[in-house]
Amino acid sequence: MERTYFMIKPEIVAAGGQRIGDILAIVNTADFRVTNLHMRQLDRALVEEFYAEHKDKPFFGALCDYITSGPVVAVGLERDNAVSALRELIGATNPVEAATGTIRDIFGASLQNNAVHASANSGDASRELGLVFGE
Repeated sequence: MERTYFMIKPEIVAAGGQRIGDILAIVNTADFRVTNLHMRQLDRALVEEFYAEHKDKPFFGALCDYITSGPVVAVGLERDNAVSALRELIGATNPVEAATGTIRDIFGASLQNNAVHASANSGDASRELGLVFGE
């Protein structure tokens, strides 16, 4: 079993429980097992560490502002090939480029407001789970 990190972003949380439930239902249907789930407001320091690989990019400040703008749903997930399976399930970062039926195709509004985050690789998954859940 492989573990990965999944986050439902602030604009979805702000839209209400139905959208959160719809996204979690898609993940559940794809045979992921939830190992940890918590709605929380991430503080700026954690978000800056979380997205540290982007710190020299022009969008870093706006990204951190966006993620700290409201609560997120942080989710630990597990299944065989969890990282690649979840990346496929969520679709491309830009919802316009996301495959039909993926989470970002259905719920994403823009490149920034793209509904969800998923770990890019197993190293990131381990680091992100540690940062968010202290694992």
